[in-house]
Amino acid sequence: MSTRDYIEKDYYAALGVAKDAPAADIKKAYRKLARELHPDKNPDNASAEARFKEVSEAYDVLSDDTKRREYDEARTLFGSGGFGRAAGGNSSGGTTFDMSDLFGGSGANLGDLFGNLFGGATASSRPRSAGPMRGQDLSASITLDFEEAVRGETLPLQLSGPGRCATCGGNGARPGTSPRTCPTCGGAGMVSFNQGGFGVSEPCRDCRGTGHIVDDPCPECGGAGTTTQTRTITVRVPAGVRDGARLRIAGKGTPGQRGGPAGDLFVTVQVRPHALFGRKGDDLTITVPISFGEAALGTTLRVPTLDGAVSLKVSPGTPSGRTLRVRGRGVAAKRRTGDLLVTVEVAVPQKLSHEAAEALEKFAVAQGDDPRPQITAALAAESTGRHASRE
Repeated sequence: MSTRDYIEKDYYAALGVAKDAPAADIKKAYRKLARELHPDKNPDNASAEARFKEVSEAYDVLSDDTKRREYDEARTLFGSGGFGRAAGGNSSGGTTFDMSDLFGGSGANLGDLFGNLFGGATASSRPRSAGPMRGQDLSASITLDFEEAVRGETLPLQLSGPGRCATCGGNGARPGTSPRTCPTCGGAGMVSFNQGGFGVSEPCRDCRGTGHIVDDPCPECGGAGTTTQTRTITVRVPAGVRDGARLRIAGKGTPGQRGGPAGDLFVTVQVRPHALFGRKGDDLTITVPISFGEAALGTTLRVPTLDGAVSLKVSPGTPSGRTLRVRGRGVAAKRRTGDLLVTVEVAVPQKLSHEAAEALEKFAVAQGDDPRPQITAALAAESTGRHASRE
């Protein structure tokens, strides 16, 4: 919605309330009108739909204390329909005037008023300076092996993009000449004019907002001040970097204009998965298969880490799926060094030799214990119940 519409619309009249109506009355009036005008209650009724939008718009402003105060102040300053009036208050005729005259020489700015009114100044409300401009940020990505990401790595990164022209030094003019100040905007890069009673600023068309004009362009860059260049950046990836992390390298983006600072380079890190290890925060994870005998009798395993193997004791009767912790063998992060989490899983053989099958059968008989006592008891109770019902 335009500034003119915002001030000329009477939101109080739209809701049928007085200008000093309390918030409760405004809410009550809105709910009543919203129920009556809702599109579901008035299908294919364009007039009701328009009124519903008007009521909703009015409530959005008047229900917010800050918006309501700014709305009231603006209407008090300009008056309802005040945009078509002359400075003397005469609404007849087509006389227009510069609203900045209202503020005399106090330094107040009409753009600042509307910037506050709508939550922030627009690009045209604050004239831009033709001074130094910061360069744009660049994005790149690198792919690391799992171990490189854990330990950290320093590697070169090739970038191709705009860079400061070496022939003209970035000013866009042929060597031996210099750009001149734009006579249209006086080097400001912006021109201002009055339109319908408003002061409007826009980029200067003669210098394209730069504030300078190049009469004799540089033969290398054609006056742009930049050329496409390939450069190598050294990227230091910190130890423990995670997959998807975004690193910021200050000052390695595109060069600034008119002496402004360069932008930044943002590097996204992608980490290849490892054949054995996974990662959970700063801990490394690994799954190690063990036999039934090792799980039942206990054993000492040799487990690989990223820094050599370690011995890990497995207690007798360890169930499949238990996770054992090896402290200090994970990722060395800034705050702490993670651990290695070893999950043991009992490997069930797919095929058994005749001797192995006989041995397991003898073991089952010798063991004698029921591994499912609760289930066996439940089945027995169910069988007893069925037998009793038949009797």
